[in-house]
Amino acid sequence: MISPHLQNPPVEDKKPTATLPSCPVKKLARTTMVVYRERDGDVDFRRGEEEEGISQQNGFDLVHESLSLIEYVARLRDFRSTQRQECYSLVRRMKNLLPFFDEVRLLGACIPPRGVAALSRLKKVLCLAKKLLKTCSDGSKIFLALETEAMMVKFHAVYENLCQVLDEMPFDEIDVSVEVREQVELMVTQLRRGKRRKHTQDMELAVDLMVVSSKIDERTADIAIIERLAKKLDLHTVEYLKKETIAIRKLAEERGRTSECVVQVIEILDKFKRILGMEVANIFEESIKPKMLERSESLVIPHEFLCPITLELMRDPVIIASGQTFERESIQKWFDSNNRTCPKTRENLAHLSLVPNHALKNLITQWREKNNYKYPITDDFEYSQGSSVKEEEITSLVEELSSTELEVLLRAVKDIRMLSKDQPESRVLFSNCGAIPALVRLLPYPNHKIQEHVVTSLLNLSIDDTNKKLIAQEQAIPAIIDVLRNGSMESRENSAAALFSLSMLDENKVTIALSEGIPALVELLDTGTVTGKKDALTALFNLCLNQANKARAIDAGIVPPLQLLLKDKRIGMLDEALSMFLLLATHPQGRHEIGKLSFIGMLVDIIRDGTPKNKECAASVLLELSLNNSSHILTALQFGVYEHLVDISLTGTNRARRKANAILQLMRTSDQLP
Repeated sequence: MISPHLQNPPVEDKKPTATLPSCPVKKLARTTMVVYRERDGDVDFRRGEEEEGISQQNGFDLVHESLSLIEYVARLRDFRSTQRQECYSLVRRMKNLLPFFDEVRLLGACIPPRGVAALSRLKKVLCLAKKLLKTCSDGSKIFLALETEAMMVKFHAVYENLCQVLDEMPFDEIDVSVEVREQVELMVTQLRRGKRRKHTQDMELAVDLMVVSSKIDERTADIAIIERLAKKLDLHTVEYLKKETIAIRKLAEERGRTSECVVQVIEILDKFKRILGMEVANIFEESIKPKMLERSESLVIPHEFLCPITLELMRDPVIIASGQTFERESIQKWFDSNNRTCPKTRENLAHLSLVPNHALKNLITQWREKNNYKYPITDDFEYSQGSSVKEEEITSLVEELSSTELEVLLRAVKDIRMLSKDQPESRVLFSNCGAIPALVRLLPYPNHKIQEHVVTSLLNLSIDDTNKKLIAQEQAIPAIIDVLRNGSMESRENSAAALFSLSMLDENKVTIALSEGIPALVELLDTGTVTGKKDALTALFNLCLNQANKARAIDAGIVPPLQLLLKDKRIGMLDEALSMFLLLATHPQGRHEIGKLSFIGMLVDIIRDGTPKNKECAASVLLELSLNNSSHILTALQFGVYEHLVDISLTGTNRARRKANAILQLMRTSDQLP
């Protein structure tokens, strides 16, 4: 049955105008019922006194308000990618209640007091669901990605509350049909089955966030992660970043500008801005409106004069293959980031040629003269006028890669390394001019300095996704692994970073593993410098997102050097090592190998003495191990973990509290509490 409200949606919270039959409502006796409360954004139920005044509510008003809530969430569309699946699932469950509400509304009979109380509780749950869904629609994409696990807890809490309320619904007294009652009961059964499903963490997203949030010096390989994460979160255009800025400002109002989560979110936002070449400023002071709109409130700029990407008045409008017009600099940056679609229509483009829109440029000029409008002078624009890389220069450098003179060759590879580091457009031009096969041929060159520049140039070029494929097609991966084994220390470090960048493509994960890249990375993890260890561990983490590669890493001996990273706090990679252990613990062979060591004792030490983040990571690993083998719980108890878990459950980070409580619950169910 389709709700007539959905056929003609009313304005939210609008009261029905139809005259409905009224009936006297008796005051309810004191009885037990569900009381709702929110704490730290989580929803839970407890038994308590009947809410004062609930008996005075009109059952038909409750039905109408509940229908309005469902209609509101049914219109929400732009859910964040990290919670999209759960959002659509929850909306679908809420819409499944429409036949029930329609039948109650259409019966026209008096709803008994117990029915009114149950409908009131159901409306409260729907309100909480609406709030959660609205957060996932309008909230900060970066914050929701960082809080993926916490958001899953909130979804499960809503499911729990919904099941409880529907279980207690007095269907017989409300007098709904058997068919509708069976539909609701089936939905409750499905909800309970969904609750028991274990949420699988997006480990690729986790490692990207770990690296992007790292305080350690940023390297070229990290730029590739920032770009991948920006695309995954749909934060790869100026327009999207401006909307994200608005969402972060709202987040700061709720949690405080100096709160840890807000500071972390802003740091990631600034990295996304740098990738697009945007100016990084204080988000609480910068204007989100296009600059020319701030000049005069009375000055209305024709919409067609604005670039669809930056929303600013165009200086040099150009037409692309889709027929849409953009500012030349903006659309060129879009193409240089390896996008081959129209930013406005999202259609694939037949070519990337730019045709000057002289007619529009003349109209803009006439409008500016008529309104005495001057373009704002920005450092970014002035810089862009003189920073473009000339194709002739790139072609010349690629030709010099065939030189037999050592000095010419050394200068060429060094220049390619520098030009490809910070300028996205140069990576595309070098590829188009044939630099990749020429550089791959130079990888075995006996001069260590040239070898270092070559492998680093390939690392820089690999930031472009198309170049990742081209580098692999040129059989560069085995040669890079050879440099990883035998090159200078800096060459080995940059080789590991290059393998990490290339491994972002799933097919390259397999190629690297089959080319014996994992043992070479494990060796660098064991013997390298701090930078080398970080490069190796990041590459290994990414490779081990492939299930088969977890076993390969364990066979290569990854566990002992990881354990050393836990012991040596001076290296400052404890969280990264624990994240790798968490990944390995999802594989049976990994759990077996970890169980051979006095690993549980080390985890308990970290849970006792570590930083809040250390404790969070260690608790996550202990939980993963304990879920698959209850003997680990007993071992941890013998090391005295119980009191530390209780302390974390009260004072730890949000994620740490959830993990600690989950372990304590496991202890209760396995009868191993002290």
